[in-house]
Amino acid sequence: MNYRRLVGRAAQRVVSMEQASLLFFALLAGGLFLFAKLTSEVLEGEAFALDELMLLALRQAGDPSQTIGPAWLNHAVRDITALGGVTVLSIMTIITVGYLVLSRRFEIAVFTAGSVLGGWIASSLLKILIARPRPDIVPHLVDVSDLSFPSGHAMLSAVTYLTLGALLSRAQSTRSTRLFMIGAAVFLTLLVGLSRVFLGVHYPTDVLGGWCAGATWALACWMLARRYISARPEPEASVAGSDPDPRD
Repeated sequence: MNYRRLVGRAAQRVVSMEQASLLFFALLAGGLFLFAKLTSEVLEGEAFALDELMLLALRQAGDPSQTIGPAWLNHAVRDITALGGVTVLSIMTIITVGYLVLSRRFEIAVFTAGSVLGGWIASSLLKILIARPRPDIVPHLVDVSDLSFPSGHAMLSAVTYLTLGALLSRAQSTRSTRLFMIGAAVFLTLLVGLSRVFLGVHYPTDVLGGWCAGATWALACWMLARRYISARPEPEASVAGSDPDPRD
């Protein structure tokens, strides 16, 4: 056995883990800094030119109650924005936790439920503390009644989809499936956030703040899971009632 080669491989693995940890820590710090900067500007009552510009650009010039694009786009965006609602996200979380329990991934199941619930509580507290009113530049195309910053749909979808995608990917045995889960989570998160601006119920900075806070939360949860939860692949399910082959 070539012990020198084994030691070299072990050293490379340690170095790569340290590099990955530093990268994720930098992303975490960057997300926190950007969210803090946005929050500071909102609390000071600063107006963002991009907010008004984007909201007006998505409406017809002669009638701000009508969105640009074909009629079917409006209906599609309303369907998409529902993917970031509490009802849909709760169903997704319950199904995922149930799947993990049935797969005997009890640690990840408990951690997933706690991570998502904690993110939802954080989103509600941030809205109450910052208390930014909803935009009134264009008519709202869906009913809303709570505060504006950060966007609850953007933050909750980031917290839920990114956390579920990151933690579920740890149970997969191939790199392609892990990348697919992360990519799908990011895609859904972006769609939900953009839909809120299109419908006129959030400023773009509300959505950006929600993305920053939600993604930072999901990244922190993923780093904790990476450090403390085993990444063993899913156990193979046995067929109920089947007898072992006597030839084995």
